[in-house]
Amino acid sequence: MERVVEILKEILEIPSPTGYTKEVMAYISQLLNENGIKTFYTNKGALIAGNHPEPKLVIAAHVDTLGAMVKGILPNGHLSFTRVGGLHLPAFEGEYCTIITRSGKRYRGTLLLKNPSVHVNKDANKKERKEENMYIRLDELVEKKEDTEKLGIRPGDFIAFDPKFEYVNGFVKAHFLDDKASVAVMIDLMLDLSDELEKLPVAFFFSPYEEVGHGGSAGYPGSMKELLVVDMGVVGEGVAGKETAVSIAAKDSSGPYDYEMTTKLIELAEKHDIPHVVDVFPYYGSDGSAALRAGWDVCVALIGQGVHASHGMERTHIGGLLATKELIKAYIREKFGV
Repeated sequence: MERVVEILKEILEIPSPTGYTKEVMAYISQLLNENGIKTFYTNKGALIAGNHPEPKLVIAAHVDTLGAMVKGILPNGHLSFTRVGGLHLPAFEGEYCTIITRSGKRYRGTLLLKNPSVHVNKDANKKERKEENMYIRLDELVEKKEDTEKLGIRPGDFIAFDPKFEYVNGFVKAHFLDDKASVAVMIDLMLDLSDELEKLPVAFFFSPYEEVGHGGSAGYPGSMKELLVVDMGVVGEGVAGKETAVSIAAKDSSGPYDYEMTTKLIELAEKHDIPHVVDVFPYYGSDGSAALRAGWDVCVALIGQGVHASHGMERTHIGGLLATKELIKAYIREKFGV
């Protein structure tokens, strides 16, 4: 596998539902530190990486993923849940998961429809897949609420779903490519530029709360003038996105992105023959949206590799990952003349 795919596989296998990102942040920090790249945490838990004391350009992606949280313990000892972020329940039905307790214990389970057997429930196919109709079947010998409480499971414990990574014919298939694909691209690029980061006024921002809307609202270096957000490009009906290309977003549901930055990205993609599309995303917001709403006086642009079946069993391609990386690199080189 190409290095960017190897990095992606590693970080996908580290659970990081929104609110529980400390493990993947520690992994990223250690990897970058081992390669001579400095990191530090913001108060809110974002990770900032880079070796320049006054970065003008910040490149951001989010490490947090969709997930769930234990809402309660059912009378039979299994678990009700609440979604964390926009988890698309039909796409996660039947998926295996890990329940992470506050004391650090881990238990396995499966997301299922209540009364799921078609041999006793003739309406199983008709039931709406929503929280009230589904539950987490716990892989422990439990028969009542007290059995589960003895395990140390409580409301508020995080539920992390398995990523189901597979790499085949250049395609990467997994849950949570939104946005760990972009995180892998950023790490791969930083490793390429590690010897230059001291002179490049660039920092890399790993956000922990994007899936719930406020990840990119705070914590950036005060010297920042531009924010380049790297998130998934949408692939589907009504948009131009391709898994083999980088999407340059002119607008999403939060409004247009910065005209000059977006135009420069398009020009660079054309100049360097980087596979790309320019697109408008109808149901989409980003850390850049959160930064602008929070009042940051910066220019913001948004790009990302095309990802099919977002918030479900997602897929992208090595071509899209590398196109995204090359466009970021071209923007850095053009901006800072290196």
